[in-house]
Amino acid sequence: MKRSIASVLRSQSTTLVAIIVVGTVLLGIASSGNFFSPIPFRTFFQFLAVPILIGLAQMITVAVGQLNLAVGAIGGVAAALSAVMMADAGVPVWLGAVVPLVVGTLAGLVNGWLVVLTRINGFIVTLATMTILLGAQYALVSTRTVSAANWAPLADIGKATVFGLPVIFLVSVVVAILVALAFRYTVTGRSLLASGDNPEAARLAGISNDRSVIVAHAASGLLCGVAALVSIASLPGINQSVGGDWLLPSFAAPIIGGVALTGGSVAVLGTVLAATVVRLVDTARAEFQLAPAWVNFVIGAVVLGTVALGRVRQVRQERRLGAERAREASSTAILEKTR
Repeated sequence: MKRSIASVLRSQSTTLVAIIVVGTVLLGIASSGNFFSPIPFRTFFQFLAVPILIGLAQMITVAVGQLNLAVGAIGGVAAALSAVMMADAGVPVWLGAVVPLVVGTLAGLVNGWLVVLTRINGFIVTLATMTILLGAQYALVSTRTVSAANWAPLADIGKATVFGLPVIFLVSVVVAILVALAFRYTVTGRSLLASGDNPEAARLAGISNDRSVIVAHAASGLLCGVAALVSIASLPGINQSVGGDWLLPSFAAPIIGGVALTGGSVAVLGTVLAATVVRLVDTARAEFQLAPAWVNFVIGAVVLGTVALGRVRQVRQERRLGAERAREASSTAILEKTR
């Protein structure tokens, strides 16, 4: 019992909850309680949806030992294409809402397929596709901003609340629950983790590592599409800047949340909590009127510190296991000599 309580207290999620509580209290004090009033409260959660979704999107690729640098570019081009189709081509809003999901999934499939076909690291492949998609996004919207008035029903959903919480935030929570259930209870989810943890062992167990890579990138792209749809619903307009600031938060959420960059693990709750911490940092920046660059500085420093701390813990664990094996070997040798 004591060990279980101690493990909970030492867990990454507990640490993040404590940071969120302290940060929320400090923001409340700094804003003279204004942070807890209805409009700022709703705004905070409204713009928390995208960090959660892109964090989960990155987490899925990291789980199989991959990286997705095209998270923002996929979301940006998906949002831009949907906006242009509804504004310029007169596509019905319901169909326009489906477009980001389809585009995101297809872009993810292409990324996964290219990684498997070329055997080039996903870092390089997604860097290349990111550049291509950014060009496509600019070609779609150029320097203009497509107004949300062209998809008023979606914008209404973006403003809607349930018990004071934005609907789009609740959508991101539902997505997080579905992702957690998929990794815990489905064969596909367990296969992804197996491929990320030990590809050779997964292959010997009959798991297709190529299929895992493609599925992971496709699922990541789908979540980028959901984030694009949320952006369409919540922003006053869509332009070439959408998705441009997604890359760092997409890595920060899973890494700070406790996901190992080497693959084979997920931390859905940790990712959601870490995304909340990132959102708190951004809110604090606005409250204290700091330059936007401070957000990237703080988040980057936290990510670097988290990776370094994780490496230190891993080395200590390896040393501890090595010492235990040495003691067991020594004990076995002594027993054999006494016989």
